[in-house]
Amino acid sequence: MHGIVETELTLTPTKLRQACRTEQFCDQTSGLCPGYTQANLVILPEKDAYDFLLFAQRNPKPCPILEVTDSGSRQLQKFAQDVDLARDFPQYRIYQRGKLVAEPLNVVDYWRPDLVSFLIGCSFSFEAAMIAAGIEMRHITEHVNVPMYNTNIPAKSAGRFHGNYVVSMRPIPENQIVRAVTVTEQLPQVHGTPLQIGDPATIGITDISKPDYGDAVTINPGEVPVFWACGVTPQAVVVASKPDFVITHAPGHMLVTDIKDTDLKYQL
Repeated sequence: MHGIVETELTLTPTKLRQACRTEQFCDQTSGLCPGYTQANLVILPEKDAYDFLLFAQRNPKPCPILEVTDSGSRQLQKFAQDVDLARDFPQYRIYQRGKLVAEPLNVVDYWRPDLVSFLIGCSFSFEAAMIAAGIEMRHITEHVNVPMYNTNIPAKSAGRFHGNYVVSMRPIPENQIVRAVTVTEQLPQVHGTPLQIGDPATIGITDISKPDYGDAVTINPGEVPVFWACGVTPQAVVVASKPDFVITHAPGHMLVTDIKDTDLKYQL
């Protein structure tokens, strides 16, 4: 279904969300609806929501919060109108006591009135600006998910939540690295500047050809692996912290919102 949707010139965020809602689309979303903000998801019970909010505030690089819902609400106030958070991501993950137990296409049957949803900025949202600046996004060219890796970078703990950062990687020609940093520093709400340029072993990545999430991509001679903080970090934190119940998106399977990347600064 990905190829069909991707070639539809009239595709809008609303149409893509509706395709997810009816389970006509269940693939990763990199490169879709270019120019619109994409978002990661963390949903957890009220009893854990304050600790997670504090965790995100202490770790804004991997967890830039875009919006937080009222308890039990499946709607958003700012980032999308026609939206159902229980059905409009292409795929979800269910964690119980830190273990991944299911990857459903919707979470209607898991929904509870005490659940609080956190939308978190996604690096897919700066890719249109990178491409406009003449920087290839290799995973889009190769029609795969972005490679993501667990790291040894410790997050700042908050309440019960602790763990290490996850990063996403894009190979960048050495002569374009300054441009890539300049483009992404303008969008701190979707992770901003890179955390690491080259030398993956420094941040605990032993084999760049084997990402922990997503897909491997080609790194050509003269290119440097560049690593950005990633909104999958909360999933690594969930595994480490073992809260009773958490819903997230499947890595790379984002909510595409109605907000243009260029308008992010007006929404926060």
